[in-house]
Amino acid sequence: MDEFTCAGGVLCCSRCVTKHLNLSFHLDFDRHIIRGKVELTVEALEDRFSALTLDTKDLKIISALANGQPARFSLGPKHSFKGTPLDITLPFEISRGQHVIVEVTYETSTSASALQWLTPEQTAGKKQPYLFSQCQAHHCRSMVPCQDSPSVKHTYYAQVSVPKDLVAVMSAMRDGQEDDPQDSNRTIYRFRQPVLFLPSVYCITIVITCSREIGPRSRVWSEKEFVDKAAFEFSETETMLKTAEDLVGPYVWGQYDILVLPPSFPYGGMENPCLTFATPTLLVIAHEISHSWTGNLVTNKTWEHFWLNEGHTVYLERMIGRCMKSEQFRQFDAIGGWKDLQDSVNTFGANNPLTNLVPSLQDVDPDDAFSSVPYEKGFALLYHLEELMGGPEVFMGFVKSYIQMFAYSSVTTEEWKNYLFTYFKDKVNILKKVDWNAWMFTPGMPPAKDQDLSSFKKSDVKVLSSQQLTEFLSLLLHEDPLPLSHVKKMQEVYDLNAYMNSEIRFRWLRLCVRSRWEEAVPTALKMATEQGRMKFTRPLFREVYNFEKYRDEAVRVFLASQAAMHPVTSGLVAKDLKVGASNTTSL
Repeated sequence: MDEFTCAGGVLCCSRCVTKHLNLSFHLDFDRHIIRGKVELTVEALEDRFSALTLDTKDLKIISALANGQPARFSLGPKHSFKGTPLDITLPFEISRGQHVIVEVTYETSTSASALQWLTPEQTAGKKQPYLFSQCQAHHCRSMVPCQDSPSVKHTYYAQVSVPKDLVAVMSAMRDGQEDDPQDSNRTIYRFRQPVLFLPSVYCITIVITCSREIGPRSRVWSEKEFVDKAAFEFSETETMLKTAEDLVGPYVWGQYDILVLPPSFPYGGMENPCLTFATPTLLVIAHEISHSWTGNLVTNKTWEHFWLNEGHTVYLERMIGRCMKSEQFRQFDAIGGWKDLQDSVNTFGANNPLTNLVPSLQDVDPDDAFSSVPYEKGFALLYHLEELMGGPEVFMGFVKSYIQMFAYSSVTTEEWKNYLFTYFKDKVNILKKVDWNAWMFTPGMPPAKDQDLSSFKKSDVKVLSSQQLTEFLSLLLHEDPLPLSHVKKMQEVYDLNAYMNSEIRFRWLRLCVRSRWEEAVPTALKMATEQGRMKFTRPLFREVYNFEKYRDEAVRVFLASQAAMHPVTSGLVAKDLKVGASNTTSL
């Protein structure tokens, strides 16, 4: 829990900390709920400790025990996005350093923001239901009563009961399975996560059907209709893992599996330890692999310092690309990131404090703050420091040392900066010349120029690679809208409608709609709804909405598709399209 994502506030975290979770989940596909029990091993950080507060959201609390004894509990006032604090009073006191096992029995709500239940019709196979959870940034509290903060790291053990024809996997090592002794038609899957991490943020349960081995420590999981294609797409996983290990040290999580989710998943990927989530639109897994070190092993202490996760991960991802391909590949990828940053700054507004590298999120829903800013503004800062400190090899030495120094812990920007000055103690005079206030706490684009990141020269579309064509279209999107005749000529010469690459198709459709090509509107809305990745869905809906003739059509398509969307996605698109609660609650 922390000052802007938790219901219980900073006080509880200063009084106690969770060390381990023991989870029991019974997945009810008829009622779309989880019947759960969680045992939290809690360490007191003060003497005469006798009460704690956990984060919850829309949970039905049935009972609470402390070391097996009944404990009094009550739910506090409900906050719009933080949820409801669960106050538990122990029937005894413990001293600083002592542990107590607090057991809470509960049920989730059918509207739990962490969970998306899919009917068989919403899956590729059309035969079995499907469940996945997405807990970042503060949605785990809708699935488990917990200290739902990136500042609290702990281990966990879990057992998950599912119908026998389904399979469960989690962000942990598999630890066997058995028939459910309470129901012969169900199977219990067991999982253990012995490495300190953030189940309070990424505690993920999933139900799927099929897998293939893709390396000595990796499997890809998917609906069987996609599994062979997925195994081919992610065949370089082990090479990337080894490259990352060469750069920043051993991979400590044991297994590295990849789960290909249904198209409605709102993000391109999610770096759950042992089990990365990916979507059919995620072309490169290097970013999620990099999170095994920056994000999971070393974590931002609060969401205001999210750039520590994402900026370092983008930097490491591009260093993996540099090792496997070339420095030119890294430079080119950085151009695309710079343009994405410009898009986010333009969307929020150049004076919006949410475009700060370290924003204030007091009373701000972290979901509303999600953008490319922590990713690309963070990378731009690290790239700038790389140039100042002596190049990629020199700066990678710092990144590796930073990861080793803060492994298994959570850090703030100030702690990161202090370690930077300590590591480069012989270059402090250079570091002192950096305008840290402009980089960290000033909205808008960072104090760096486009040419600082690359010296890319445009060439004829016909000889561009997919990556180059993506960037070419991005450059066009940063100019005034093209005349419709020019867009139609591009289609005639290059047949861009035929490209199925999601990154290319997304930018091309935005370009077409922006130039008011009416024929592109249905295709743009189809792409916005046939997958749920917010990177694609939100801008496409916004482009059509800004085409005044089709504004009502954008709203109509959204309302018709909203029920199949992830709750986070539908909520943010509703805000983009200015759709009020009266329009959405009936769906």
